[in-house]
Amino acid sequence: MKSVFKFFLNLIPRPILIRLSYIIRPLLAFFLKGKTYTDPIDNKSFKTFLPYGYEKQRPNILSPSTLSLERHRLLWLYLKNETDFFSAEKKILHFAPEQCFLKRFKQLNNLDYTTTDLLSPIADVKADICDLPFEDNSYDIILCNHVLEHIPDDTKAMQELYRVMKPGGYGIFQIPQDLNRETTFEDDTITDKAERAKIFGQYDHVRVYGRDYFDKLRSIGFKVKKVDYTSRLTDSQINEYRLAKGEIIPVVFK
Repeated sequence: MKSVFKFFLNLIPRPILIRLSYIIRPLLAFFLKGKTYTDPIDNKSFKTFLPYGYEKQRPNILSPSTLSLERHRLLWLYLKNETDFFSAEKKILHFAPEQCFLKRFKQLNNLDYTTTDLLSPIADVKADICDLPFEDNSYDIILCNHVLEHIPDDTKAMQELYRVMKPGGYGIFQIPQDLNRETTFEDDTITDKAERAKIFGQYDHVRVYGRDYFDKLRSIGFKVKKVDYTSRLTDSQINEYRLAKGEIIPVVFK
């Protein structure tokens, strides 16, 4: 199964994968029903989750019902338990909206919710993150998760995120990060897709962020809080929800 999922992830463009997943998801959820692992986003349980990964496949990671990964389930738990995201009136900007969140966030009456992306077929506004069509100081909360590693000029992207965030607002900017690496690595001379997937973890990533990611956000003007939310959960919960122990949620403030 691992090799099959890896083949399709690398062969089929992401916008097409998104459309196909709406058809496949109900079938996966039906056949994998069980009681071993739980997706906290919809509280459905399964005997196993699915493997996922463009280069190295991670077993038992992809939720059959919401198609959430570790980072999505971690973010959901953080927003639900530690913030007023689901109750306070907020204006939200969500980049590259994930299927596991999109419908649920749209249904929240307290949110003025806008999604944006350059390519995603499910985004409201087609826009370049380095040249956003939004006014200064527009949004209370910005969600921009696993986007910046795709952007060649991430400095310009971060400056745009800072510009459109309201003073007093906050954002969550998750990225794939190697906490063992002090400095971020990028090399645009590597053009072969297979080689890029091997080095960067995914063929369309342009860098591997190190611990200096937080300093770069601070250099833009953000205040940064590094949240290890798994440290507040039991090992049993971490396993049941299939989370990555020690994963950091970067929460930024303006």
